[in-house]
Amino acid sequence: MRELTTRYGRQGLGFAWLIAEPLMFCFGVLLLWTATKPSYEHGIRLAPFVMTGYMSLILTRHMIGLLATALQANLGLMYHRQIAPMHIFMARILLELGGATAAFFIVYVVLLALGQVDLPHDYLLLYSGWFLLAWVSVGFSLILTGLAMRYELMERLIGLISYSLIPISGVFFMVAWLPAAYRDIYLLIPFVHGVEMIRSATFGEFVTTYYDPPYAFFVGTVFNILGLLIISASRDRIDVE
Repeated sequence: MRELTTRYGRQGLGFAWLIAEPLMFCFGVLLLWTATKPSYEHGIRLAPFVMTGYMSLILTRHMIGLLATALQANLGLMYHRQIAPMHIFMARILLELGGATAAFFIVYVVLLALGQVDLPHDYLLLYSGWFLLAWVSVGFSLILTGLAMRYELMERLIGLISYSLIPISGVFFMVAWLPAAYRDIYLLIPFVHGVEMIRSATFGEFVTTYYDPPYAFFVGTVFNILGLLIISASRDRIDVE
């Protein structure tokens, strides 16, 4: 509750911005692409392609950006012994995951009402892909956050790293569009698998997708463990004076 109040205030839309912000970004990009591109790309309808890609990107980039600044924004809370850095991180993780999930649901419902998308062909695959992407994103974000706690230079590089995910995370193209010789190499990037699972659930069996959930889950688990270890080892760098 404190995190909601400090981030969005009590005036205007307040905590509704948690959902409204990603909604506005997604609809803005969707309108821009609709105005400048054909209705179909590689035989895939544009609206659901942009929706699945951009909402996935929002989840990943917001998670990185918000966790990286979590401690600086809440240093005052560290005076209390009962509050540890992970309490602050968990609050932001849950808020961002909840907001992005709700925004994704609303965008999907709106496009469904407009006849731009069909109902998911596989609900379990859709949920699994979304939360698998969140799992990998949280782990990667914790690593960056821990490194930023230890090295001042890393704080300045997080924004650059976040932007670098745009071309390599698979949100604006599909693995099937790549030459066959490069697919296995590209699938080493764990973010891609969650995005491909979401698109497979959205488009159905008639669109070729490539993903390996156990591999992405394993890498995400390694990311999370490594991130927690780095944060734990960096607690002495937290200055609350």
